[in-house]
Amino acid sequence: MTTPTIVVVGSSNTDMVVQAERMPRPGETGLGDRFSMAAGGKGANQAVATARASGQVRFVARVGNDLFGRQAIEGFVRDGIDVIHVVRDPTEPSGVALICVAADGPTPAGDHQLLGQWWPNT
Repeated sequence: MTTPTIVVVGSSNTDMVVQAERMPRPGETGLGDRFSMAAGGKGANQAVATARASGQVRFVARVGNDLFGRQAIEGFVRDGIDVIHVVRDPTEPSGVALICVAADGPTPAGDHQLLGQWWPNT
């Protein structure tokens, strides 16, 4: 019996995360403690999780023909995801999410703000 292919249609972003003691106030420049980048996007996260759980996955998405797009596709391939339907847009950049996480938030994980750029994923 063959394993069915799971098709995931969704976004692929590069998350850029700055951790800080607190959120800056409006008009204030804050300083972060740490910076990190990670693969993200709701669709990409689902595709990777499914592939890592031994599923056969085909991902449908759009990335830019840029460094972030190439890194995303390389990561999908490493996880065994079929990327034949991941389109490399020649004119628009890959999606990014700018995330600020502050330790002084209302939850044990802190507070966060997210600014995403969604056009490449539509």
